[in-house]
Amino acid sequence: MSNHPVTDDTPAARPIALDRALASFDALWSPRVVTRVNDYDVRVAKVEGEHIWHVHDHTDEFFLVVDGELRIALREDAGERTVTLPTGSVFTVPRGTEHKPSAPSGASILMFEPSGTLSVGDRHEEVPAHVDATTGHAL
Repeated sequence: MSNHPVTDDTPAARPIALDRALASFDALWSPRVVTRVNDYDVRVAKVEGEHIWHVHDHTDEFFLVVDGELRIALREDAGERTVTLPTGSVFTVPRGTEHKPSAPSGASILMFEPSGTLSVGDRHEEVPAHVDATTGHAL
């Protein structure tokens, strides 16, 4: 049993509808924390166009495409490749792998990563104005 009481603002107090969570903001490449699981954030984001090349040195990054299509370019030992994730697909970028998400036609995604993980990773190229370097915003 938890030592923390469940209140109206505790994530466990109510179900969270992802469509409503996504409808609550318009900013692109600016993830919102919908709930926490242990020391991990469950984040949703709207994305369109390109993110930046970046690396998470200490954690994998999990993606679930809620709507649309996400592409993730990867730089691996064997060379560069791109994975395409249609709606309903999941993919995990292994820690230490340089990657660049993009969504030419737009997408809504869910990510699962340790709380405090920066959206532009530990190492990254210059961050353009359309990309929010954040550890996630509250809904």
